[in-house]
Amino acid sequence: MANRPQIRTAASALIAMIADEDTVVGFLLAGVGNVDLRRKTNYLIVDSKTTIKQIEDAFKEFTSREDIAIVLISQYVANRIRFLVDSHNKPIPAILEIPSKDHPYDPAQDSVLSRVKNLVSVESVASDRR
Repeated sequence: MANRPQIRTAASALIAMIADEDTVVGFLLAGVGNVDLRRKTNYLIVDSKTTIKQIEDAFKEFTSREDIAIVLISQYVANRIRFLVDSHNKPIPAILEIPSKDHPYDPAQDSVLSRVKNLVSVESVASDRR
């Protein structure tokens, strides 16, 4: 049974990761990792030698793949490609910014959180007018 290939259904999807080595390894140990038949992975390990172009290419690839539902990206990495993260407006894949070991999470820099705050404030103003 362990050697049977996993059959992907319409209800199954992957989580992609763009983060530092410790964060990616932690998620890989939790079972998030995937390598397909073409040797494509669903993660990018970012270190000091990783270029912005490599990060941009991975982000574009992960957000265009149909088998990925969520892209987890370390916030400090997202800040390096903020224009791409901010321009992503599709609900799937969802982009979630996460902290890393060396870089704490700053809610003021999270574009998704700021969008939610704007929506909530607009809705509260609209409900006050009723």
